[in-house]
Parts: sequence; structure tokens; C-alpha cells
Amino acid sequence: MLAIANLPYKLFSRVRQSIAYLPCLLALIYLALGLIAVAPQVPDSALPAILNHLDFKDPDTARALLSTLIAGMISMVVFSFSMVMTVLSQAGGNFSHKLVFGLITERHHQRVLGHYLGTILFILILLMVPFEGDTPSLWRSLGGYLGVLMVIHCLALFVYFIHNASQSVQINAVLQGLHQSTLESMRRLESLQSRPCWQRYAAVQEPTDSHLIHARQSGYIQNVQLETLVRLAEKHGTVIHLNFMFGDYTVEGFPLFKVDNAAMLDEEFDSAVLAALIHVQGESVKDLYINGLTQLMEIAVKALSPGVNDPGTARLCLHQLTELLCRRLAITPCNALVDEHGALRVSWKTLDFDSLLYRLLNPILHYGRDDVSIVLALLKALKTLSLFADENTLEIIQAHADRVVGALREAAKDNLDRHFIGMRLQTGEHRLRLPAEFAPETAQPTAVSDDCVSATRRTE
Repeated sequence: MLAIANLPYKLFSRVRQSIAYLPCLLALIYLALGLIAVAPQVPDSALPAILNHLDFKDPDTARALLSTLIAGMISMVVFSFSMVMTVLSQAGGNFSHKLVFGLITERHHQRVLGHYLGTILFILILLMVPFEGDTPSLWRSLGGYLGVLMVIHCLALFVYFIHNASQSVQINAVLQGLHQSTLESMRRLESLQSRPCWQRYAAVQEPTDSHLIHARQSGYIQNVQLETLVRLAEKHGTVIHLNFMFGDYTVEGFPLFKVDNAAMLDEEFDSAVLAALIHVQGESVKDLYINGLTQLMEIAVKALSPGVNDPGTARLCLHQLTELLCRRLAITPCNALVDEHGALRVSWKTLDFDSLLYRLLNPILHYGRDDVSIVLALLKALKTLSLFADENTLEIIQAHADRVVGALREAAKDNLDRHFIGMRLQTGEHRLRLPAEFAPETAQPTAVSDDCVSATRRTE
């Protein structure tokens, strides 16, 4: 029963996430305006007398004007969106392709597309419905003038669209937008965890003999309606354990849930639990802040590739990651929900800071270890993180700092590199244990065999 009740919500969520949602909604509004412009028979006497001079005296003039407007609108739509797709394709070569899809699906881009399509639809309705009599009425003439105003509005949107699309693919705007989306996702998580039903358990004991609920479709599980699961678990007197992390890709048949009290459960319960899942295509930063951090790391790795070779972008990504990771250190992710009586009802797995730090910094160190500036930027990020970490997390950061120092030793090719690196080891505020100096490694004497010595003497 709950699965059927959740069906309209899931369908509405899927429609809202579609690229065609806002354009279709705006097109319907313009369609309604077009029907109002041609359907009612409003006499000229019912309109203000000041509008009489706006009446078209020749029907060919109105048709020619509308035909010109719709031809110009179609040309403008084709030109603007073909140019934008070219710009986004080039941006996909420099950044992550996930960001290109995100730029296309932005709400303001969808609104512009909706106004374009709606204006074309409005003018098309005026052209399709013939005039009554030899000349169009004042009401129909006003509809033609309204079409002119719509086209002028679309011209202004055209300038805005081109400017906004060209600005949105610049690296500063891309990183700032991704940073802001990730920060808002963290704030939403903090707001949810402020509720008393959200708890943090050091360890959740899962039963050895539990009822398994398997996936019935493949895809990314971006989120779960946890409150729905709490009500189900409380109703059946059981505990539901999530056997995956949010954002994981699961295949059909994978055991998603482990449930206690298997004897009291049935197929209807399984369907209701599976209906609480929220599947998405791709990675959504809005629902999961880890996706935003991962995308920043991927942009940095892309910038360090030989085809792009843009270490400055990689450093900008590291700066954004540093700020977000400092914010993450202030959050203790909850992993359980309890009912009104404080009894555990739902538990799930969370990504600890150790794993998150390794996921983000290790690829950047791997692909940028030959660039001293990138490795020093990594060390600076770890220094900043050490100021906000507790004692346990500080040891994890120290382990990453030791790896970075080792990479710096490998990258130091001559005395100038060592001098440059040594000056920056201890600069800045931090709590790490770093070497006091970065001296060159002493050369070990080479052992000479007796045969070599004898050969040398014979030569002399």
C-alpha cells in the first residue's frame, strides 16, 4: 500500500528532474495565452478607444509580420543553442563531462528555452487561426502586437543566455558553482542531523540471521526516504539496516537491506521498503555532498592530464577542497534514526573522513607528483586541515603529509629544488610533524672490486 502511495511522489520527482519540465510548463502558459488571443470574440467597443489606432487595416500586413517573427525566432533558437552546445562540448574536453550535463540542466537555461518555445507556439497559433472578415479585429491585432513584445523579450533573453552560457564555462564560475552546491548540501545535512531522531552510533550490531531485501533494478541510489523506513520498522517492530552507502551504484539482485524479525515480514513489506529508494541517473551534488567533492577532484585530475596541462586549475580545485574538507571536519555524520521512544529503527553506512581524504587527495598526488607546485599545494592543504582536526584525525592527516613529503623528495632534482621546498616546509600555521630542513641526500661511496683495482694498476 505504501509503495502505491509513493508512486505519485517518485513520478513527480522524476518529472521535475527532467530537462523538459520547465520548458514544457512555460510552453503551456504561452499556449493558453495563444488560445485566449484567438478564441474569445471580444468586440472592439469593449476595448479602450485609445487602442483603435493599433488595428491592422490590411490582413496581409499582420500575416507578414507574424511570419517574419516566427522565422526569426526559429533562427535565433537554432543559432543560440548550437553555439552553446559547441561551447559546452569544448568545456567537456577541459573539465569533467558530468559538469557539462549539469550546465545544460540549470534552471535558468531551461527557462530561456521555455520562453523561446512558448513564443514560437504563440505566434504559430495566431497564424493557424484565420481572421474573421476582411480585416483582423482589434483583439486579434493586439495579439499580434503581444507577439512582437514576446519576440523583443526573447531578444533580451538571447543576450542574457549567450552571456550566461559563456560565463558559466569559465573555470572560476564552474568551481564556484560546484563549491556553493556542495556547501549547501552540507548545510542541509547539518539541518537534518539537528533533529533528535538522528543519532550517531559507534557500532551498530547487525543480526547474523536477517531477512534480505534484494534490488529489483540497477542504478545509483542517491537517497532514501528514511522517515518512511522508520514508520515501517516501527509498525512491524523491527530494525532496517541499509547494506549500501548513499550514492552507490547497485545492480539488480544486490541485497540492499537487512531486516530483523524475518518471521513477521512479507512481500508487501519488501515492496514498501524498496519504494522508499530514490534512484537517479548520474551523480547529484544537491542530495550528496560527497559527489561535489569528488567532482572537484576529477576536475583537478583532468587539469593535470597531458592533454590539458593546466596546473593552475588543479590548485584552484585544491583550494576549494580545503575549505569544504574543513567544513566536513565540523560535521559528525549520523548513521541511525530512532523512533519517538529512542529505539533504533534504521541504520546505514557512512564514509569516514579517512576514506574520504584518501579518495580525494590520492589521485591528485598520483597524477601531479612530478609537479612541485601541486605537491606543495597538497602539503599546504594538509597544514590547514591539521588546524581543524582532533587528535585521531590529526594522525590520519599526518600520514598523508608523510606521503606528500616523500613525493617532494622524489621531485627534488637539484639543490635549487631542495632549497625552494625546504623554505616552504615549515611556513604557515600547522600542527604537523615535518622535517626541519630539506637537505640533499648524501651520496654513498661506491665499492670498487679488486679486479678493477688490478686493471687500473696494469694500465698505469
